[in-house]
Amino acid sequence: MGIAVRDLDTAVDLYTSLFGLTVAGRETNEAQGVREAMLHVAGAPGGASYVQLLEPLGPDTPVGRFLASRGEGVHHIGYGVEDVAASLASLRDQGVRLVDERPRHGSLGAAIAFLHPKSVGGVLTELVQSASV
Repeated sequence: MGIAVRDLDTAVDLYTSLFGLTVAGRETNEAQGVREAMLHVAGAPGGASYVQLLEPLGPDTPVGRFLASRGEGVHHIGYGVEDVAASLASLRDQGVRLVDERPRHGSLGAAIAFLHPKSVGGVLTELVQSASV
C-alpha cells in the first residue's frame, strides 16, 4: 500500500513506533518525483508485505498533486506478480486501461507498472515484480 505524506521522516517515525514496522529501504526516485520509504510488515501471512510512504519532491509531481487535492492518505495499492510484463499484456487483452505500457523501476529494485483507476474500481493499482524473481 502506498501512502502519500507531507513529511517522510515524521511518517516513518509514526508508522514504526505505532505498528512496529521496520524500514526495509529508503530512496529518492526522481523519475516518479518522490522520496520514499518501504516499511516491512513483520509476520504478514503468505509472505512479505510492505507499506510504502511517499513524500513528493515538489508540488507538480503525481504525489504532490494528490496531496494538494486529497491530502495525506492512501495513494495506491500494489499487488505482487511473477512477471509484470506478462501481467500487463494479459490485463490489456482483458480491456484494462493501463497507466504504464511497460514496466519501470520501483522500490527495492522491483519492476512496477500502474493500472488506471477507472478500470479498477477507482483505485490506482500497482503491479510489483520483486527484484528477487
